[in-house]
Amino acid sequence: MIVALSEIKGIGYNFAQVLLQSLNISPNIRVGFLTDKELSDIEAAIKNPSRSGMPYWYVNRRKDMDTGSDQHLITSDLDFAISNDIDREKNVMSWRGYRHMFGLRVRGQCTRTTGRRGGAVGVKKTGKPMPGGPSPAAGSGVTTAQTPVTEPAKTTEPSSK
Repeated sequence: MIVALSEIKGIGYNFAQVLLQSLNISPNIRVGFLTDKELSDIEAAIKNPSRSGMPYWYVNRRKDMDTGSDQHLITSDLDFAISNDIDREKNVMSWRGYRHMFGLRVRGQCTRTTGRRGGAVGVKKTGKPMPGGPSPAAGSGVTTAQTPVTEPAKTTEPSSK
């Protein structure tokens, strides 16, 4: 039962364990054998964990910026709240928002040697000739005779007045 609950985005293993303990539901029971009352109790406890006796520090959104209350968000609500938080940080140009905008590490990790994504920075390599292939100085290896483009000769006609 604990593993089944922890498969929901926003509910971890520890949260599921404490949730089942606070509701006095056996963690060894299979999901298909739960009664309708137990299912409704689990749903209500996930929506508002503080009513079911869960500690306030187990929720994943304490002191929400908009409401100021402790909430526990799951699935797409959690994704939406996180993306709104990141956008808000970008708009106020906080340090975290600045790091998010440029794709850098946000939580104080060292970035000198790790996290090198993208193209290589430094000396650009010149091409070495491949064995059996044309040399890079010779171009593509195909020679074409270029004929000069000539324009038609201009004839000057006497203007008749």
